[in-house]
Amino acid sequence: MKQIELIPAIDIIDGQCVRLTKGDYDQKTVYGDPLDMAREFERLGYRRLHIVDLDGAKSRHIVNDAVLRRITAATRLVVDFGGGIKTDDDMGKAFEAGAQMVTVGSVAVTQPELFERWLRKYGPERLILGADVRNGKISINGWKEDSAEALLPFLQKYVGMGVTNVLCTEISKDGTLSGPALQLYKEVMAAYPTLHLIASGGVSSMADIEALSLAGIPAVVFGKAIYEGRINLKELWDWHDA
Repeated sequence: MKQIELIPAIDIIDGQCVRLTKGDYDQKTVYGDPLDMAREFERLGYRRLHIVDLDGAKSRHIVNDAVLRRITAATRLVVDFGGGIKTDDDMGKAFEAGAQMVTVGSVAVTQPELFERWLRKYGPERLILGADVRNGKISINGWKEDSAEALLPFLQKYVGMGVTNVLCTEISKDGTLSGPALQLYKEVMAAYPTLHLIASGGVSSMADIEALSLAGIPAVVFGKAIYEGRINLKELWDWHDA
């Protein structure tokens, strides 16, 4: 079995599976029922699923927890959930709806004390630090704002607090099918070799995932390449399982 962890993604707006281009809500394609997609991933052998509540990211609180609950009740997928998690109530809702891990990005920038408290309360195995990058800076609030935080120093702070899981999205690549930001992920792994880095954004083919695997990137999230027929899910799983 190949080392890289394969994590298909489902982004949700109005209860539907969608994909955006570069995080732009005006560049949206709808792909149908999220539960149907989740069941298909499970049927083919996938064990992980990344869900993003895009309505939640925009409105700054969880919106689509009912969709999360439907998926976790009907499948055995290990689901990580993100988008709009700003409060203890949001965090509680995500776990109560069946998420086994929660991805938090904006709070780590705007309320580091709250993130640190969550890290202590839930443990590093249940919390994924979302590090969404645009022009080298961490972006927040559904990618609507860029912070002053540079990626590597931002990660250094939280690795020092015990963070082990990081989801890093290169926003300029996301939804573009233009290939992943391989050099960026190599730099992160060189700086923090024990990190469970989840690469996200730009994956267009099996070749992209093979390149990430060869570079030693621990995990990859991919979405649009599935929905646009660029990746055959069965072929990818067979390659991974070989």
